[in-house]
Amino acid sequence: MHIEEEPYYCSQGDKFFSKNRTLIKYQRKLTREKSYQCSQFDKNVSKNCNLKSLQRTHTGEKQYQCSVCDKSISSKGGLIQHQRIHTGDKPYQCSQCDKTFSQNNHLKIHQRTHTGVKAYQCSVCDKSISSKEGLIQHHRIHTGEKPYQCSQCDKTFSQNSHLKIHQRTHTGVKAYQCSVCDKSISSKEGLIQHQRIHTGEKPYQCSQCDKTFSLNSNLKIHQRTHTGVKAYQCSVCDKSISSKEGLIQHHRIHTGEKPYQCSQCDKTFSQNTHLKSHLRTHTGVKPYQCSWCDKSFSQTSPLMRHKKTHTGEKPYQCSQCDKAFSENDYLIKHQRIHTGEKPYQCSQCDKTFSHNSNLKLHQRTHTGVKPYQCSWCDKAFSRKYVLIDHQRIHTEEKPYQCGQCDKTFSHNNYLKSHQRIHTGVKPYQCSCCDKAFSQTSTLMRHKKTHTGEKPYQCNQCDKAFLEKGYLTKHQKAHHYFLPVELKKEK
Repeated sequence: MHIEEEPYYCSQGDKFFSKNRTLIKYQRKLTREKSYQCSQFDKNVSKNCNLKSLQRTHTGEKQYQCSVCDKSISSKGGLIQHQRIHTGDKPYQCSQCDKTFSQNNHLKIHQRTHTGVKAYQCSVCDKSISSKEGLIQHHRIHTGEKPYQCSQCDKTFSQNSHLKIHQRTHTGVKAYQCSVCDKSISSKEGLIQHQRIHTGEKPYQCSQCDKTFSLNSNLKIHQRTHTGVKAYQCSVCDKSISSKEGLIQHHRIHTGEKPYQCSQCDKTFSQNTHLKSHLRTHTGVKPYQCSWCDKSFSQTSPLMRHKKTHTGEKPYQCSQCDKAFSENDYLIKHQRIHTGEKPYQCSQCDKTFSHNSNLKLHQRTHTGVKPYQCSWCDKAFSRKYVLIDHQRIHTEEKPYQCGQCDKTFSHNNYLKSHQRIHTGVKPYQCSCCDKAFSQTSTLMRHKKTHTGEKPYQCNQCDKAFLEKGYLTKHQKAHHYFLPVELKKEK
């Protein structure tokens, strides 16, 4: 095969060539003496022109100038390579995949992806690298060297390409544009990653659970869930975090920093993802749709909670009463019933609450804020659900129906009280005589028979009654329906 297609054989290098002139050039390369020596760097080269090019690296002389962008280059070959940036010329083509390159050395490095050859080995960790440049960059992981410095903010980088990408944060240049949504990206790698949002491509797969990711960095972070490695530690509370980004976000808990600001309402957030979710409250966008009922949500977390209403899944179980919940947050709140924990304290009266939402509602008793107003009668309420209950007076809506007798009620608690008629359950027990009742109001009336309390007093004859209804009947019978002021003894 070699003899037919490449008939010219070099016995010194044990190599075949398709053309005789190529063989001759190769043989000269093997036998050529390197008689030209650089006086500044103890290196020998075979040609005088190569010596001159080498010496320019010491003198800094750049005698070749690009006619397009006026950049100066030290060698003619370098100028030719540089001009291909402007022309887009890629004359070097891979014979296996037809990919093209602007430089021959880039082609050679690429060809190793087909052959699998990794000729350069790290002396520290024995990792094999396919190119000399890649080995130099890899060594910087061990040495920590960052030779490329930004002239504007003094930030340093291990690779020149990373510096160039960083510099665009100062210039604002975003040279790469998405063909799908026209979004501009500052780097080619960023564009490739962005396009996976549209294609759904997730080329990075976990070898342990087959989960796939669109970014290699996300895969590495995920793999720590299997290994348990948490390499980043908080300097304030010593908490260990699995990723650098997670550590930065965690630090903001201690510093209170919220660098992400909404452009519409000036609300600030500690994480960019939280800002993006918040912005949907202004735009009304709900990109997350339930596959069961087509209901849409602005965030993934409410969608996941909603889906459990279809599946009935309740994976979080209380260890004390075996009650199960669809969310861990709900379980934590429920457990406070058993522990009696009330971590939320009012700053004005020191009253404590088990839920933050209850604290916020309580604080309105101090401020007098009633943000929920009835559109029928302009009555205002401090709680939304009280407004909803109130509006049923106007609409006469009774959405709660008894499953046993079809009686309907305007409030759910009325239905629950009614259902005890059917079940016979009497959960409210008198502490004085052990008599039990189905409703709290009945228990309260009963307790007055033990205490002798008669809080409702007639203002015309000073007779007192246990209940307001009894007082009203008394006034009608003895005072001929005269209007009276009801007053309660304190």
